Amino acid sequence: MKKVLPFILFIALSATTFAQNSPKAKALLDDVYNKVKSYDNIEVAFKYALENTEANTKSETKGNATMQGEKYRVNLFGATQLFDGAKVYTIVPDNEEVTIDDKSEEEDTITPSKMLTFYREGHNYKWDILQNVQGRKIQYVKLTPIDTYSDIKSILLGIDAETKHIYKVIETGKNGTKTTITVNSFKTNQPLSKSLFTFDQAKYEDEGYYIIKN
Repeated sequence: MKKVLPFILFIALSATTFAQNSPKAKALLDDVYNKVKSYDNIEVAFKYALENTEANTKSETKGNATMQGEKYRVNLFGATQLFDGAKVYTIVPDNEEVTIDDKSEEEDTITPSKMLTFYREGHNYKWDILQNVQGRKIQYVKLTPIDTYSDIKSILLGIDAETKHIYKVIETGKNGTKTTITVNSFKTNQPLSKSLFTFDQAKYEDEGYYIIKN
């Protein structure tokens, strides 16, 4: 749970921009980015599926994330990850354990605060298929990591053509593993608790949690 979402796991960022890519794909990705950045906060509920045909394994689970600026709170795999703007807290109730990491350890990975904007850098991209999903037109853009040493073969980014919200991310690894994130609910500008992104260390110490500071 230290790196909670596939968005956290799968891409190292580079400073490469949108040069020499599909103009239609660039325009759509720009629309998605501008839409996301216009919101004060975003709440998403999603399904996470992992499949490896070679190993004959498949698993599914559900999660949710709340983001405001760089701050985020994610619930997945029975654990919670919280970033308050300075430190990352991973809370695992089953182990009665909290791990605290500095933000610097997350700077070169995709955090939840970047999960809806990761495509801005580090990829070549092209226009892909259009699907009809229960009356919604989902336009896919295929992303290929520029870093040839990346473990990722490709990423399909499915975008709702009307709302310009990300609906699905399908990551295919070079090892044959396919990770799929499907957004089931996308809410914006919700009233949030002032303590949502605050970690109360005393509370967890009182409950007997083991606090690990990296």
